[in-house]
Amino acid sequence: MLDNDSTRPWGRYEILQDTPTYKVKTVWVLPGHRLSLQRHQKRQEHWFIVQGVADVVLGDKEFTKNPGETVDIAVGQLHRIGNSGSEEVIFIEVQTGTYFGEDDIERIQDDYAR
Repeated sequence: MLDNDSTRPWGRYEILQDTPTYKVKTVWVLPGHRLSLQRHQKRQEHWFIVQGVADVVLGDKEFTKNPGETVDIAVGQLHRIGNSGSEEVIFIEVQTGTYFGEDDIERIQDDYAR
């Protein structure tokens, strides 16, 4: 088991698998919080919603996703996930690409001034 649990202002994530070609995380988003509006240049992402109703921004579209639904994010595509509900949103994130470091996050807007 990897000990890669990381707390953030919006919730936390745990790295389940970290390889040279992909990374898998479980992400918990607290009620009333959201991640930064961001994009990546070296990876794409696939989200599988496990619990709660996720508020998703993908490019210029905004929509909700329920448990069992997915979101595909292309390299360079603006995206954000948030939680306006009363229970935690939990999703599995699968990253594929050439690099998975936190410094590949380009934050466009962030509620926590990061």
